[in-house]
Amino acid sequence: MIEQLTKIVGPKNILTGADTAPYGTDISGMRTAQPLAVVRPATVDEVSGIVRLANQIPFPIIPVGGRTGLCGGAIGEAVIISFERMDAIREISAAAQTAVVEAGAILSNIHAAADAQNLVFPLTFGAKGSARVGGFLGTNAGGSNVVRYGNTRDLVLGIEAVLPTGEIVDLMSGLHKNNSGYDLRHLLIGSEGTLGIITAATLKLHPKPGAYATAMIGMQNLSDALPMLNEVQRETGGSVEAFEYMPHSYVQDYVNLNPAHKLPFDHPYPVNILIEIGALAPRDCIPNDAGEIPVVTYLESILGRYLESGLISDAIIAQTEAQRLDLWARREAAAEIASMRPNRLTNDVAVPLDKVETFLTRADAVLHDVDPGADTTVVAHLGDGNVHYTVWPSDDDPDRKERIMERVEDIVLDLGGSFSAEHGIGTAKLSSMTRRKDKAALAAMRAIKAALDPRNIMNPGKVLPPEQVE
Repeated sequence: MIEQLTKIVGPKNILTGADTAPYGTDISGMRTAQPLAVVRPATVDEVSGIVRLANQIPFPIIPVGGRTGLCGGAIGEAVIISFERMDAIREISAAAQTAVVEAGAILSNIHAAADAQNLVFPLTFGAKGSARVGGFLGTNAGGSNVVRYGNTRDLVLGIEAVLPTGEIVDLMSGLHKNNSGYDLRHLLIGSEGTLGIITAATLKLHPKPGAYATAMIGMQNLSDALPMLNEVQRETGGSVEAFEYMPHSYVQDYVNLNPAHKLPFDHPYPVNILIEIGALAPRDCIPNDAGEIPVVTYLESILGRYLESGLISDAIIAQTEAQRLDLWARREAAAEIASMRPNRLTNDVAVPLDKVETFLTRADAVLHDVDPGADTTVVAHLGDGNVHYTVWPSDDDPDRKERIMERVEDIVLDLGGSFSAEHGIGTAKLSSMTRRKDKAALAAMRAIKAALDPRNIMNPGKVLPPEQVE
């Protein structure tokens, strides 16, 4: 196998033994495995050759991007296909507002390339400096701007992919409408490399806002936040780009982690909301004679009314880009905060927007019942109902962890939510898939997997739990 792989990618682009160690874990550090080998192809034809060989011998293969996943989707005893050499941004079309990129392109580099054309690729999250296209397409990543722009699926017009047979499918059209049969693009996005390997994509870009209005808001009650979001959306014509919730315990954890920083307000508030509005119209973006940016002034007036009415208790509005980035630094430190202590349990759930507070209240009560000594850190994309409810159990008892997950899932199911919002399934949520996924849906997924990948070489053991014998 090694000899044949070396012929495909060359001796400099195959790693074995101890050299594969960095690819044996991900950013979570919670799972490890010894790769059989790591290959670093440079072209889609090389990827095709690797997959054809895997079918022939056979051996398992796992596509890997920046290894920033949190659910173990890119870990395993398999041949790792790393896309670090396929990192080109092939084209930015300002007229069509598209970007053609390879699977190894890093998200922050795409941001920079789009910015140079006065455009944005709006997908963003804390790991943007290392996450790669193949990874965030493979998990259908969400991030902080879903409230305005949608998930990854909503930002992809076309893909190029290698199927489990090694055949290359070219679906790289930049069309906004294409109703020619089954949408294989959307089938492969979110499949975590279990149905095929995405090697390139045509991404949808958007006009770059001419100005941002960004604020941190201190509130007493989370129940007041959603009506505020809806009112600001109406008043700004749907221009809210982010609406993020951080309780006081989270912002205090951030200060503990970064002693040079301080709490956002002189007085601590139980609810802290980060809101950002992106303005496009020149009338909202161009500073007036006093140097004031209209959209910022407008947000000030809105929040001023809320202060007078008592809806909010305090607010800080960024006046410079440095202040804006400082506000965002708190929110984007979520992964670091969750990693402050070992033995964590990550619940990445989605509930209807008006059920977030109900979920948190009920989850805290359940946690106290199952593990009175447990602690939590919470942060939420409040604008889309995605809650990151991270638990630090009082010990490393796997049965206790499973009970916590089950009880949290009970609440999510009762509220009409999902146990997986944006992190994917990997191996971390296989038990949740068994317990909670609709049985007919699971059967259909297994049928698709068996039809496309009958030899089960594509990231085996991920996404689909073992079939239960009745």
